Amino acid sequence: MDSVKDPIPVLVLFGPTASGKTNVLLHLFGSCGSGICKAEVVSADSMQVYRGMDIGTAKPSAEECTQLPHHLIDICEPSEQFSAGDFVRLADNAITGIVRRGALPVVCGGTGFYLKNFITGLPEAPPADAEMRTALKQELRRNGAAALMEELARFDPASAEKIHLNDEYRLLRAVEVQRLSGRPLSSYNADAPPRPQYRFTVIGLFRPREELYRRIDARCAAMFAQGLPDEVRCLYEAGYTPQDPGLRAIGYREFFVEDANSGYRLSQDIAGVQELVARNSRRYAKRQVTFFASLPDAKKLMAGRTDAETAELLRGELKKKLEISGK
Repeated sequence: MDSVKDPIPVLVLFGPTASGKTNVLLHLFGSCGSGICKAEVVSADSMQVYRGMDIGTAKPSAEECTQLPHHLIDICEPSEQFSAGDFVRLADNAITGIVRRGALPVVCGGTGFYLKNFITGLPEAPPADAEMRTALKQELRRNGAAALMEELARFDPASAEKIHLNDEYRLLRAVEVQRLSGRPLSSYNADAPPRPQYRFTVIGLFRPREELYRRIDARCAAMFAQGLPDEVRCLYEAGYTPQDPGLRAIGYREFFVEDANSGYRLSQDIAGVQELVARNSRRYAKRQVTFFASLPDAKKLMAGRTDAETAELLRGELKKKLEISGK
């Protein structure tokens, strides 16, 4: 950069679950990789922010974080809500430090609405209304989430497509905005240009659907073999349930069975839970692929046969877009 006023170059790497983003970045930037340039990663994963949720969120290991520093991991308790606004604010702060250390900021993850809000800025939607939110929570308890989701799908199908039925916070917010303003939440900031303080290179890492689904199934099996049921049991014994934001994540919610007293217990059908986690992960990946089209100026990159080959393809894009020469 020629002056402090120049836009900060930022690589945004998006990809569906199990597409291999972390391994590719380690090959490209890690101490054991090609060393194209010094880089640090800002995790754009809505569940890796939570402590104690390691296996099911596929967090990078301590060794991987030593090779390639990661930010916005393990910063919240599973009981805490973490919003897109929190992500944008903390990502901006992290990037300030990354640039000060002379490294390339790499914002990487699969939580599409985090990435979109980071690129274009937060939507100028109406502020939260306490009275409306209380009424909506009462509706939710009385009629169930499906009724609110049905309403949202009629008026704001774009938001309904992105929001999981169990994501109470985002569901209530989307219905709240629609009722307060008469406009769908998805319409706010929909065509906003990228934020001028950054110079983005936005790349989506993809694989053929059948290959991606095989990788998802294999990852799911590996998580269970690594002890995911024990991880969930520890969280449950610590008092966490799907009523907490963290435990609504795919890979955790599926373990819980709601009993007649509106409490929760853990399922004993581990094989059935594993099948359900894999199925929900495949469905989520399909939604992620669809969401990619909404990211501005994004380039689709098909993965190579190996992580090293994919890293070389990504290196070529960076040399063109970010004027990085590498080795």
